[in-house]
Amino acid sequence: MSINDKLSGDVQAKLDKLRAYIKSLGSLAVGFSGGVDSSLLMVVAHDVLGDKAIAVTCTAVFVPDRELREAHDFCAERGIRQLTCKVDPLSKENVRHNPPDRCYHCKNMIFSEIKRIAAENGIEYVAEGSNMDDLGDYRPGLRAVEELEITSPLRQAELTKDDIRQISRALGLPTWSKPSYACLASRFVYGEDITVEKLQMVDKAEEFLIERGFVNERVRIHGNLARIEVPAEEIDKLAATDMRKELTSRFKEIGFTYVTLDLQGYQMGSMNAVLDKSITGSGKEK
Repeated sequence: MSINDKLSGDVQAKLDKLRAYIKSLGSLAVGFSGGVDSSLLMVVAHDVLGDKAIAVTCTAVFVPDRELREAHDFCAERGIRQLTCKVDPLSKENVRHNPPDRCYHCKNMIFSEIKRIAAENGIEYVAEGSNMDDLGDYRPGLRAVEELEITSPLRQAELTKDDIRQISRALGLPTWSKPSYACLASRFVYGEDITVEKLQMVDKAEEFLIERGFVNERVRIHGNLARIEVPAEEIDKLAATDMRKELTSRFKEIGFTYVTLDLQGYQMGSMNAVLDKSITGSGKEK
């Protein structure tokens, strides 16, 4: 069965549009995180442009090591050329102090570096992986994308998150069912300084949850308090006596003084609840 037989006519048309757009660019460096969106974009770009498509992955304290390993393995298994660069967002006060537009300043640093690497390697265009659903969210990072003239092929092709998962599944990509992850900085309440120590605390706490089967999860940090979000249907599992005792012990070992469970369940962008609606529009950041 060909991929055409696995997709609806509408989704196939969007995929064709994506291929045509990428082909028109001639060469492309994809800001590659290994997530659902950038993985599909990278695979299609590599299929269309061959060696004229490269993956550029920025390593930073905001990105868990497990995500970097998965991104490396994904490229290695498919013969995709991957370059890495190291950035230090915490060197910028307007990132470290975590204002509402933190993501703008961070993305500006990251994509400026990716543009430099692309130019050094004779690649004309740089792409990022946002999709149509991201336009309804509070995403200050998209302002940096626009200012730096980074292209957004998935949005050019009018692909939604559901479209991307469908195509990824049809192509046999392991990322088709991967949960949506966001950088660790999104776990901090606005105005609270982001530190390496606290980032490591969040990373260790979330890894604990993932290892115990809580895949869609967030550990939000409020000073020395951890606020855990899991899907509403998994709250009972998390609150079961044995799990609760093990979790509380591990989180305190990590460095949290208080451990709480958000009874509303996992909510994308829950940290944005404190922001004025004139800033966030209708939506969520992460």
